Amino acid sequence: MKIFLLLCILSLIWGFFIEPKFLLVKKYKLSNNDLKGCRAVFVSDFHISPAQKSRLKRIVKLINEQQPDIVFSAGDFVKGYKQSKTLPIEDIASELAQIKPKYGFFTVLGNHDWWQDGAHIRDVLTANNITVLENSSQKIKINNKNITVAGIEDIQTRIPDPEKALRHAENTTILLSHSPDPFFDIDKNIFLTLAGHNHGGQVQLPFYGALIVPSASGTKYANGLFKIKENTLIVTRGLGTSIMNVRFCCPPEIIVIDFL
Repeated sequence: MKIFLLLCILSLIWGFFIEPKFLLVKKYKLSNNDLKGCRAVFVSDFHISPAQKSRLKRIVKLINEQQPDIVFSAGDFVKGYKQSKTLPIEDIASELAQIKPKYGFFTVLGNHDWWQDGAHIRDVLTANNITVLENSSQKIKINNKNITVAGIEDIQTRIPDPEKALRHAENTTILLSHSPDPFFDIDKNIFLTLAGHNHGGQVQLPFYGALIVPSASGTKYANGLFKIKENTLIVTRGLGTSIMNVRFCCPPEIIVIDFL
């Protein structure tokens, strides 16, 4: 019994005070002739509190160390429901502006962003050279090939419209969605969809996986890479925490994608 209690106490200390501070880099390799030789960094769910400016600086430094050609985000830059719970978006955006990838920084907004004045957050990010996509797309040239980066609105606070966002997607397309849930209603072939929101459940048990995930699909797409027919979906565990500042067997991550 004493050993069990000790393990419980150590697990609580680990989950609440140690693992949430981690920053891991997870790497994937995907084949695509149009993007061959390009490196992307994908980040999401920052949830930066007022006391975490130094952590944000660490995130920016680690992203820059990956030497990305392009950066993608699935939103949730701010934390909580009230502005008193988050580092101001002006401070967050000014730090993220230190990331200067060759082909740009693209994002969508998450539910927390919209709970805290999404229009203002969008404007501040845009002013700091971060492209915010809202049921829209933008074409960029990589390797002299047209690549489409599209983004849909958050399913919880807005109205995602994949048809509108993908209207002009006639080539290799990367779709950004805060939650992975809208992905399963899209019947168009998309090379890669990037999503966050689920945080991997924040708590995962060995040999079991995530306990609870805020998704219509339950825990099935908590985090990881999934191949579904012709399409690839990557769901990140994200960088921050929501509701409770806890992570267990589910450390924060920065995703690096090398295209072959």
